[in-house]
Amino acid sequence: MRTLPLQRLAGTVVLLASVVLAFAMSYSDPKLPYLWVFGMAAGFTLQRSRFCFASAFRDLYLFGSGRIMKGILVGVAVASLGFAVVMRNAVPFPGFGALPPEAHILPVGVTTILGGLLFGVGMVLAGGCISGSLFRSAEGYVGSWVAIAGAIVGLGAMSQTWNWWWSLALGAESKLWLPALFNLGYGGAVLVTLAGVFAAYLLVVWWEARSGVLPVTPTLDAQPEVTFAQRLTATARRIFVEGWSPIVGGAVLGGLNVLMYSVHMPWGLTGELSRWANSLMTSVGAAPPVALGLSAIGGCAARASEATGFFSHTFAVTVGLLAGALVAALFANEFKLRFPRKARRYYQSLAGGLLMGYGAGLAIGCTIGAFFSSIASLSVSGWLFGAALFGGALLGTKLIQRIA
Repeated sequence: MRTLPLQRLAGTVVLLASVVLAFAMSYSDPKLPYLWVFGMAAGFTLQRSRFCFASAFRDLYLFGSGRIMKGILVGVAVASLGFAVVMRNAVPFPGFGALPPEAHILPVGVTTILGGLLFGVGMVLAGGCISGSLFRSAEGYVGSWVAIAGAIVGLGAMSQTWNWWWSLALGAESKLWLPALFNLGYGGAVLVTLAGVFAAYLLVVWWEARSGVLPVTPTLDAQPEVTFAQRLTATARRIFVEGWSPIVGGAVLGGLNVLMYSVHMPWGLTGELSRWANSLMTSVGAAPPVALGLSAIGGCAARASEATGFFSHTFAVTVGLLAGALVAALFANEFKLRFPRKARRYYQSLAGGLLMGYGAGLAIGCTIGAFFSSIASLSVSGWLFGAALFGGALLGTKLIQRIA
């Protein structure tokens, strides 16, 4: 009788514990188990497809490779179509001035640009965006633990300075929602968004051709899958052991984002991290001031002031991501404590995390909430934040090269 390998046994235990926790959460809020499962699925997908926004931008600059960026664009396209359906059910007539509840329609202005620049530099320094650092933390990367700790401190610093930014610029910045602009409606807004995604996709393909990157061709299995058992084994191996294509990962994440929004809210991570930061500051007697206008703005970071109790919607999505990524790493036998080889890597991860946290707080979301979910919400802010990310990632890459 074959025994289950140790890591897969541990993965089974984590999976069963996650199911028990989902049942426990259902007693406090019936939506929580769904968000927990979708969060776990997102973490599993991130780990299997190595889906990281920092890698997407960095690989374009350093290697001329757009594999992950193409996956991001596919995910945005899928989510945009689904979000339009959800938002139309909530607000049938966008021209009347009402905005869909919970959609990531964020202010557009200098804070969006500055937040994106800071986040772009930080994610390259840290070696991963917040979602990338979370799934790598579940794989045992100690540097990613430091980056997440830095992001929490950065979000805490933003909580302390939020009112200053509100008085300086944020309070005067407007939300620009495509369906309400120029009488585009949902159909026109979706067409404009998909056209933008397609143009970005063509730009990535051109960049790869300019860099001389050859397309990746799939390899055939050496062993033919003949019997029923062989086919099942091969399928399970492709899901749990072999790496996924970024295109597949992006499409799955886009679909999961739609499911999360259908239950309650679009995908976002910084809301829960902000809640942890605020709780830590309060516990040491440095509670942040009441944030001006934050609850009216929305976005994932704004939910830090809304969530109550231990089990919240942001908890289910964020901690669920960690659990799902851990299950994926264990089933693939990829969990291992990995310590940075050089001491400077700790400082670099911490500094990158601080910049990411502060930038995410200023932009009211990270690469997930202020970019991935914001563009899908048909918000102009997502495109502006993405352009700023592009510039920040370039600066971060130049800085990394100088450090090296």
